[in-house]
Amino acid sequence: MAMLCCRATASLPPSPPTPSSHAADPHARLKAAAARSDLPGALAAFATMSSSPSAPAAAARPVLRTFTALLKLCAQHADLATGRAVHAQLAARGLAAEPLAATAIANMYAKCRRPADARRVFDRMPARDRVAWNALVAGYTRNGLPGEAMEMVVRMQEEDGERPDYVTLVSVLPACASARALRACREVHAFALRAGLDELINVSTAILDAYCKCGAIRAARALFDSMPVKNSVSWNAMMDGYAQNGNATEALALFKRMLEEGVDITDASILAALQACGELGDLDEARHVHGLLVRIGLESNVSVMNALITTYSKCKRTGLAAEVFNDLGSKKTRISWNAMILGFSQNGCSEDAVRLFSRMQSENVKPDSFTLVSVIPAVAEISNPLQARWIHGYSIRHHLDQDVYVLTALIDMYSKCGRVTIARRLFDSARGRHLITWNAMIHGYGSHGFGKVAVELFEEMMGTGSLPNETTFLSVLAACSHAGLVDEGRRYFASMKEDYGLEPGMEHYGTMVDLLGRAGKLDEAWSFIKDMPIEPGISVYGAMLGACKLHKNVELAEESAQRIFELGPDEGVYHVLLANIYANASKWKDVARVRTAMEKKGLQKTPGWSIIQLKHEVHTFYSGSTNHQQAKEIYARLSKLIEEIKAVGYVPDTDSIHDVEDDVKAQLLNTHSEKLAIAYGLIRTAPGTAIQIKKNLRVCNDCHNATKLISLVTGREIIMRDIQRFHHFKDGKCSCGDYW
Repeated sequence: MAMLCCRATASLPPSPPTPSSHAADPHARLKAAAARSDLPGALAAFATMSSSPSAPAAAARPVLRTFTALLKLCAQHADLATGRAVHAQLAARGLAAEPLAATAIANMYAKCRRPADARRVFDRMPARDRVAWNALVAGYTRNGLPGEAMEMVVRMQEEDGERPDYVTLVSVLPACASARALRACREVHAFALRAGLDELINVSTAILDAYCKCGAIRAARALFDSMPVKNSVSWNAMMDGYAQNGNATEALALFKRMLEEGVDITDASILAALQACGELGDLDEARHVHGLLVRIGLESNVSVMNALITTYSKCKRTGLAAEVFNDLGSKKTRISWNAMILGFSQNGCSEDAVRLFSRMQSENVKPDSFTLVSVIPAVAEISNPLQARWIHGYSIRHHLDQDVYVLTALIDMYSKCGRVTIARRLFDSARGRHLITWNAMIHGYGSHGFGKVAVELFEEMMGTGSLPNETTFLSVLAACSHAGLVDEGRRYFASMKEDYGLEPGMEHYGTMVDLLGRAGKLDEAWSFIKDMPIEPGISVYGAMLGACKLHKNVELAEESAQRIFELGPDEGVYHVLLANIYANASKWKDVARVRTAMEKKGLQKTPGWSIIQLKHEVHTFYSGSTNHQQAKEIYARLSKLIEEIKAVGYVPDTDSIHDVEDDVKAQLLNTHSEKLAIAYGLIRTAPGTAIQIKKNLRVCNDCHNATKLISLVTGREIIMRDIQRFHHFKDGKCSCGDYW
């Protein structure tokens, strides 16, 4: 059906009379208090009125408008207790069924978040006018009940023959938007056109905003362009619509046009512009908007400054964000702290994020679930199991551990700290499993090389009726890639679009190339790239180049590298990879050519490092570094280790080192950063305890083989997190099964 077509008593809380209570008309005092939105003052005036019918005629007695004024104030202040008392007083006087009183009562209950009570009052009204219907429509919308709001608009026409007015429309349109009921929005728009209400700027703006929230951005823009008169709210709604629908470029262009046309800039305009700058990572425009908001006096608006912190963080300028944060001084809100912690966390400043979280507690600012969801990824990045347990305990003590987003962050954190078993225990303890929780656990298993378990969990998820999204498929495809599950990967990639209507993105294509390439199916991987419906990006060709190095295919490596270089990567990793492929094939002229190209472009090889954290100390090692205070002991222990593993079959894999003599190759291999970190861990930790290190690059073949044997001769478990995944070395074996 189309939504639009042509006697208990109670006492009010006592309030002491003011000294002038007998010198002024209490009705006038109450009216003045109501104008100031002063509920205590209105109650004080009411207390001086006589409620007795036997009182002298001159005495000021409460009348109907007295009670409706009080109800309006109760609604404004969401004071349910006083509102109920006023309702009881009206009922005692037999006035509660009066249309004016009943409408005021229903409105009060709706604004005090009691929509069921509002509906009961409404249903008991012997006669209802359009104002009463509008009060219920607005009440349902305000309380997050869009279906009921839209139903009331239909009923007001069918049952009472009341024709909706502009108040009805601006009340129901947010409900249509909340329910993403695009058809209903169009019906409202059509009705407004027929009734001539579209000429009212607040109606047109409400329709525009509803279209935006329903994703009909073209319809919204067409309406915006057709509006003969627009105000700041109209412009802001259109800007926000573009920002919310992923078109930050158009949102920013609209903001510039606002400035050119001299439209009043409000805090909402600035918020929309800052969001657009952040999404685009446009630092210059963000600075421009910052200067503008200062000029129009919005630097004291905490909400605007919080948005500025977020924008600078998204522009990867945490230093500027921190300046804004610190300048807020005592005006900081919890949102300010959360924005800054998240900014640090998302920009790789994990230690800063954790330190700020500690400072937040020392300043007695109570964290919420968003705070934890912001800081937990920072703890995960640091990858310290002790800190992981601490933040987990903190979430339990503050009763936030069962929040679905906190729980998911904890699962992801434990996985990234090498504790996938604990992550699974948390997953199993979840009272309800959200899609993001399934995704985190599937990804955790995949990153640890437990591809078969990840696939089993994915199938279990399907069995529960949960629908996967793009992230789910990316996680399960990556798990298949790391475990060599080629047939399963092919099947899931096809299922993504055929069974679930999900369009693969660049990351999905890159993961499929990685899956096929790792398995040695280079020709199939290259054909897969050529058949892609979208233009392949660096990640796709990069996966192909890595596979070519693994399987020593120079011809396809050259083609892949050429495509990568045409796309202009900022880092030199692909040049280094190609140079190594040439070196393995003894093509030294080509090696020199690639290195020369790197020098001309100012690209450098990323230095490899490994870190080990013991208690609260982080120790960083670079290949061949000797600046550690215990360097002499470390190299002595490493030398002994090399002899021990040689005795059980270790042979240095020197394929990755070129241009030097064989004995020098072995020496260079023996001082790789991960070997130094492991040797230090053996010195500093008790026998039998696990050693955990983190590396910024992919572990090389030689270190992988050596670490397996170190775990055998020392009886230690060694957990290594490299840039791609986790390796669990134990008893001479690795969890990856030598497939990585």
